[in-house]
Amino acid sequence: MENGGPSRRRFLHRSGAALALAVWRRAPAAEAKGKPMSDTPAPVRAITRGPKFHWFGYYDKLQFDPTGRYCLGMEVGFEHRSPRPDDAIKVGMVDLQDNDRWIELGETTAWCWQQGCMLQWLPGSKSELIWNDRDGDHFCCHISDAFSRKKRTIPHPIYTVSPDAKIAVAPDFRRVNDCRPGYGYCGLPDPYCDDPAPKDAGIWRIDLASGRQELIISLADIVRIPYAPGYPDGAKHWFNHLLFSPDGSRFIFLHRWRGRDGRGFATRMFTATPEGKDIHFVVGGLASHFIWRDPAHILVWAGHPSHGNCFYLFEDKTTNVEPVGKGVMTADGHCSYLPNKNWIVNDRYPGADRKRPVYLYHVPTGQVVTLGQFYAARSYDGEWRCDTHPRFSPDGRTLCIDSVHEEKGRQLYLIDIASILAKPPKAEKS
Repeated sequence: MENGGPSRRRFLHRSGAALALAVWRRAPAAEAKGKPMSDTPAPVRAITRGPKFHWFGYYDKLQFDPTGRYCLGMEVGFEHRSPRPDDAIKVGMVDLQDNDRWIELGETTAWCWQQGCMLQWLPGSKSELIWNDRDGDHFCCHISDAFSRKKRTIPHPIYTVSPDAKIAVAPDFRRVNDCRPGYGYCGLPDPYCDDPAPKDAGIWRIDLASGRQELIISLADIVRIPYAPGYPDGAKHWFNHLLFSPDGSRFIFLHRWRGRDGRGFATRMFTATPEGKDIHFVVGGLASHFIWRDPAHILVWAGHPSHGNCFYLFEDKTTNVEPVGKGVMTADGHCSYLPNKNWIVNDRYPGADRKRPVYLYHVPTGQVVTLGQFYAARSYDGEWRCDTHPRFSPDGRTLCIDSVHEEKGRQLYLIDIASILAKPPKAEKS
């Protein structure tokens, strides 16, 4: 493994105050099964190591604390199979100022490979984190201080937390596990497994101070909203992928279903108020990974009559829509806007070469900077695949990904993009 060169050996990360400098080593991001590729434009380094495996999961959660010093993650002792009810994993954080020291913070038996246990920092807090767990006959969540270790438990799991950290919303993880393993939690059966659209299952609103919970949108409710193409025979419905807008005034949710034959699924994307009111249909048929650009606009990989399948920017509560990166961002990926909104960080699923590209898309010019091609063996397909799910630090100058490219199992890696952001591409002269 080669060093990144004197100009890249040390990485200065600022978020209000300067952090300690860390040595950057060029991990073999641009290698596939020992076959070198072109050099990467950004230094990459592992921040976790074996014998255990580490990952964070989804791309739309707060992985870094407000200072950028502590990076959350999960630790597991196995791979390549579904979780079992008694499989406990550790939750913890990496201290990027102390030789990437792993600090254990707790454990959980409510987790999945793609989204973990919804581990994330509470928005606006300097020290509190939240994650899901199982307590006897129900799922729950813990809110814990990373330093004092003071912890309280709320008798309901969460999915997405409002920006003021006062409330959360969540689907029924039992239902999700029944309908799409890899995204829900095992250990508790879906009590409505034989009901295609139960009135007592759906999206719950949770008060994070009192622990009070309320069903705000049921599956029976959403099915009553007309869908012109209709549903296939024996369609079974569930909710997944919820996300609050940056100002907390609305949240996104996906309504999904599959027919009795069990092949594939279709999707409708909606937004609603935190009370489950003023439900607005955004797009249907194909709607995949998405992110809010601002409180009124949603970036999503979707199918639309105007331009087919591509990334679109939808204006919430209107019919306004425009393509983004058409002909450039040509495949579905886990997308996020960096803080200045001029850049989108994204990835793609592996092709025949088994490489997962992670890249930056410059919105003003439409140009792409590929940060690396991260190899993943075929053993990382399906439910326990290791998507990179790029997440960014508070100042947007560092990315963290989950990756298996070193063939040491899934681990956490940082990518320094500060030099790229400092010299954005210029528009080509006509």
